[in-house]
Amino acid sequence: MTPEQLSQAVLDTVNEAVADGALTLTAVPATVTVERPKNRDHGDYATNVALQLTKAAGMPPRALAELLAERLREVEGIAGVDVAGPGFLNLKLAAGAAGELAKSIVEQGAQYGRSETFAAQIVNLEFVSANPTGPLHLGHTRWAAVGDALGRLLEAAGADVTREFYINDAGNQMNNFGLSLALRANGEEVPSGQGLYEGAYIKDLAQAILEEHPVLTQLPQEAQVEAFRTAGYKTQLRLQQESLEKFRTHFDVWFSEKTLHESGAVEGVADRLAEQGHVFEQDGAVWLRTTDFGDDKDRVIVRSNGERTYFSADCAYYLNKRDRGYSPCIYMLGADHHGYVGRLKAMAACSGDDPEQDIEVLIGQFVKMVKDGEEVKLSKRTGNIVTLDDVIDLIGVDAARYALARSSVDNELVLDVDLLTSQKAENPVYYVQYAHSRMASVKRNAAELGFDKGTAEDFKPELLSHPREEALLAALAEFPRVIAQAAGLRKVHQVAHYLEDMAKKYHGFYTDCRILPLGEDKPSDLNRARMWLAEATQTVLRNGLDLLGVSAPERM
Repeated sequence: MTPEQLSQAVLDTVNEAVADGALTLTAVPATVTVERPKNRDHGDYATNVALQLTKAAGMPPRALAELLAERLREVEGIAGVDVAGPGFLNLKLAAGAAGELAKSIVEQGAQYGRSETFAAQIVNLEFVSANPTGPLHLGHTRWAAVGDALGRLLEAAGADVTREFYINDAGNQMNNFGLSLALRANGEEVPSGQGLYEGAYIKDLAQAILEEHPVLTQLPQEAQVEAFRTAGYKTQLRLQQESLEKFRTHFDVWFSEKTLHESGAVEGVADRLAEQGHVFEQDGAVWLRTTDFGDDKDRVIVRSNGERTYFSADCAYYLNKRDRGYSPCIYMLGADHHGYVGRLKAMAACSGDDPEQDIEVLIGQFVKMVKDGEEVKLSKRTGNIVTLDDVIDLIGVDAARYALARSSVDNELVLDVDLLTSQKAENPVYYVQYAHSRMASVKRNAAELGFDKGTAEDFKPELLSHPREEALLAALAEFPRVIAQAAGLRKVHQVAHYLEDMAKKYHGFYTDCRILPLGEDKPSDLNRARMWLAEATQTVLRNGLDLLGVSAPERM
């Protein structure tokens, strides 16, 4: 019996009590929450439904709990019900009902854990977004792993998700990019301190462009800069896209900032926002009164010289997302963008939206990498840049994605190259993947012995009564809740921690509960039941790793 099935059983019991007049309620809740108690001596699950309904029913919560407990004891699959404290119901499942979960998981396969929790949400998830003026670096890599995993989690919880990359291809940095490439192509050094791009990749990129377009250096200087800017933009963006695809990070939309300016969306921002009454003029400039909604200062939309600000483009982009029907619009930004949280939320409020529902801004802290005990230094413009491709080469896609996803983005993170490339239990991705491959090995060994788990009719779930088996089943039952909670709280790392706990429980089960028959013994019903449990665990580990964009190897 899954937690969802148990929840439905409790809800059905409430409805039956109302139908036969034992309980008076004008409205019955759509769902009932059942949770794992902290102390397993209190039962397999607990629910506070009696406390929830006591006021509407006009009954003391403990009396209401006793009424429901008496009826729940008659439900097939429930072995016992106790009333605790002011009216909590502690539920104990029958061994067969608990064990049935293993069969259910195997039969559901890749669908196990998925739900419709956020089916009403049409989410725009923007992450990684970078200037197309250089390679993606280690900071972008963190969001590539976490953002993509969050998208997978939200989809698993029922949301309609669009992954979007915002191309920062407007503004003076693009001119500086073109000038930097032109200088390098002509054999000149890029001067320091002028906002130009000095990284070693600029020289390589300029050379690659020249090989494809050798006549560019013969153009007048202004035309050269424009030509190198255009060619460099296309090439660098393509390289970013290739790096992200190699990292298993796919985007549905690549949105160009430049198109907002070309379409007139940026120019029209002031008029659109003025409809809500928060736009004003002062000192010849046009402002948005974001302090009305908690921002630390009001924001300029149009400068006194008529120039549109970058914040104006931010407004146009948000309005564009909302015009496309997205809510919530989730922004995943780096630690140096912490000041954007207040202004973006205030901007949404100024447009007439609910800043608590329609927009979210997540901030990820810094990440660094160490190898042989020494930090690998970051410097975006001098050439000593740790790129996404470097991370893949040094650590590998699986280890990098897992390590980046398993730490809360609220915390700074250190990636230890030596640890993450080791094959030992201290390496978390190896630990989880090894548990999965260990189960695959059991299946191969079973096949060599000439037996498998048998059919669903052969499965005897009541035999899975060992404490290790009960603990494993209890953890397996939590997987759908873990997905929904991690998606709702935007805490991808909870999935990784769950998988590590699952792997630990499986290793304990493997040690204490023999799965394969010993020696010349013939396979028993218990061996087959344990094969079902092992395959169910393998399914959950594989599903969980897939949510993080990490492979589940059959052999290691």
